[in-house]
Amino acid sequence: MRIPILKLHDYLLITIQWELDDQTALQFQEDLLDKIHETGAKGIVIDLTSVDMIDSFIAKVLGDVVNMSNLMGAKVVLTGIQPAVAITLIDLGISMRTVPTALDLEQGLDKLQQELGS
Repeated sequence: MRIPILKLHDYLLITIQWELDDQTALQFQEDLLDKIHETGAKGIVIDLTSVDMIDSFIAKVLGDVVNMSNLMGAKVVLTGIQPAVAITLIDLGISMRTVPTALDLEQGLDKLQQELGS
């Protein structure tokens, strides 16, 4: 299964609606990087509201997606992080200190606009 990536102006919006398996996570990483390159997106909102838990591999891929997106010039905002996801990320030492977060997609878009100064 592929995770849909929607374009809205200079932003990409992603809502992950199910628990990720390894193959889906890797496909998402590739699809997102291709979409950034294709569209020249300046910002990305990744909504994790429906993701209750992640394992160590998915946590690493998520951290990599954020870092790779930043390298390509796109700022990432994570929204809807569930407690178990936050605990896993911290326990595994995946640094998200510089990643803006918000409670929901609407607040995430507002935060992204603030981060990009638009």
